[in-house]
Parts: sequence; structure tokens; C-alpha cells
Amino acid sequence: HVLSRETRFIIADGDLVEEKNLIRQNFIQSDIGRNKAQVLAERYADTFGLTAQYIPEYIEDEDRLYSLLQSQLYRPELVILIGAVDNNKSRALCHRVFTRLRDLIYIDAGNSEDSGQVVCGIRRSGKTFFAPVASLYPEVLEPADRFPSELSCAEAAQAAPQSMIANLMAATAVVAFVYNILTAGNLSVHAANFSTASIHMRPVKKQPKRKG
Repeated sequence: HVLSRETRFIIADGDLVEEKNLIRQNFIQSDIGRNKAQVLAERYADTFGLTAQYIPEYIEDEDRLYSLLQSQLYRPELVILIGAVDNNKSRALCHRVFTRLRDLIYIDAGNSEDSGQVVCGIRRSGKTFFAPVASLYPEVLEPADRFPSELSCAEAAQAAPQSMIANLMAATAVVAFVYNILTAGNLSVHAANFSTASIHMRPVKKQPKRKG
């Protein structure tokens, strides 16, 4: 919106707004019971005049995600996938799609209660220039967890704790990556590690080019 660039947003989430979300996420009382993706898509489309659509489901099928990320316009698009997931099974799915596409920017954010990382993977013309999160953290490709739709309500409620400030630091790093990509057109930083306990964020410089 600020850069006056033509954009399209697709927001996917199968979760509903709950009372607890009002404290740590940008929802209000009247949103309770509604799908999160729908609320956000409608709100920001109306406020900023952006082209936004929502999918009120978790994306847990590789071919479906692949189809969503393929350019749907005749002219080239800069496609950015932002993974705001809390399980490695979903990250492994994103990784497989990343390796299938010729062109994609894949930004993944992950954090625990007081620390985390944001990793930016970049593919251009079928080559990987910045390695994605699973290349830096191989355990992502051997997930012991499950998709959100496979969890019971009780299991979902017992998910790993995350502090609100850790979520905010992860989100700030994601926004910084996107902003630099859109304004400068390049990145010198491949990833960022952060800690709310020691109050610092450490950049990881660009990694050597990888083929494949």
C-alpha cells in the first residue's frame, strides 16, 4: 500500500478467532467465532483497497499449495510465501513446494517462548540462491508432529508456549525482509536469529549459492 505497487494477497488459515486471541493478535470482540483468514482479508482489503482473498482452511496438500503459488498473470509476478506455521510438518510441505517451483521467495518464521529465527529462501530460474529453512534446520524434514487439522482440541490447547513479545520480534523480522525485497530488490541477510531474554537479533549473512 505504501509503495503503491499492484499486489494480491492470499491468506489461508483454518482457525477461528477465540477470546484468547484478542490479547495477542489483531482481532476485536466482534470477530470471535469467525474465521481468522476471512477477518484479516476483509479488514485490510477494505482499509487499504488491496486485492485480497482468503481460504478458510489449513493448506495441507502439496499440489494445492503449488497451484496457489504459481503465477496466475500473463506478466511475471514476484511471489512471496510467508510461512507463519507452528509445526514442522507444514514446513516440510512448504519446502517440497519451494524445490518444485522455478521462482519463489519463501520466508519462514518460527519461535519458542523466548527465542526463534526467520529464514528467507530464494529460488530464481530453477536455482536456489538462498537456502530455505529446512536446509539450515534439517530436522524440519523429519517432522514428528502433525498438521493442525490432525490435532484434537485438547492437543491444540497444549501446543508449545510462545510469548507475545517473541511473536512480535518474529513478525518484525518478516516485515523487514519483505520491505527490503520490495524497496531495494535484494538482500544481504539470509536469516535472523533472535532472543527476547537477551533482547537481541543477530543477522545471518548471505550463504553461498546452492544448485538444485
